[in-house]
Amino acid sequence: MPTRKPVRGVVSSCLGLVPLAMAAAPAAAQDWGWGGHPMGWMWGAWGIGMMAMMFVFWGLVIAGIVLAVRWLGRQAGDGRSDRALQILRERYARGEIDREEFEAKQRDLR
Repeated sequence: MPTRKPVRGVVSSCLGLVPLAMAAAPAAAQDWGWGGHPMGWMWGAWGIGMMAMMFVFWGLVIAGIVLAVRWLGRQAGDGRSDRALQILRERYARGEIDREEFEAKQRDLR
């Protein structure tokens, strides 16, 4: 035999829905007509414009991050070792240092 809920439990659960129904009543009473919700026009041209601006904004943010990472990578790669190796090669080319000294200093710089 199925058990029955007491009448008191059913009444209390229905009373819990009363505030929800009272909150939704003003919105349900409004007649929007064939035009739909008055804010529905926002998803027309304005909605497309806002979406485009969102894409532009996030595109600029992503491009800024990419450029910053590339710039930081370039800054880290332009160490003194490249300039030092260039000077060392120039000194070797001018004959200021011999081959053994050039190779030893080149190993130290790398």
